[in-house]
Amino acid sequence: MEVYHGSFIEIRKPDISFSRQTLDFGKGFYITPLREQAVRWALRWQRRGKKAVVNTYVFDDSSDALGKLRVKDFPEYDSSLLRFIMENRSGQASESYDIIRGGVANDKVFNTLELFFDGLISEEEALGRLKFEKPNHQICICRQDLMDRLLVFQSSEEVSDGSQ
Repeated sequence: MEVYHGSFIEIRKPDISFSRQTLDFGKGFYITPLREQAVRWALRWQRRGKKAVVNTYVFDDSSDALGKLRVKDFPEYDSSLLRFIMENRSGQASESYDIIRGGVANDKVFNTLELFFDGLISEEEALGRLKFEKPNHQICICRQDLMDRLLVFQSSEEVSDGSQ
């Protein structure tokens, strides 16, 4: 499967040691099969005065490759995803996985999650707001040896929103 990663540099060989611990799915290298999503990720760097680069990879997501791994899927925004993100962002994740797949927070989703995490809305209200949101898709590879084996760099491309 072709996947993308938005950054400010070309990343031929991703290194998990550069990942932050308190992201949605915890420490790992985040990719998406949606090029437009990776472009949005990259353009965040451009707004900070850096280059915006979309890296393209081939990710082996075959059942042979993933069969014996601990893979967690979140096909929709639900209470288990909310709790999982909250645990990871607070650094209190109780379970570990090799690969995690699920929705990514756009601005609207992110705002709802922040209100929920801050205790300003209930889980029920958060889920009510999110049920109409179409999940984007992110994949987090949580182990360096898996990145080295399952992810093959193809190319990189500098992108721009035209403002710079």
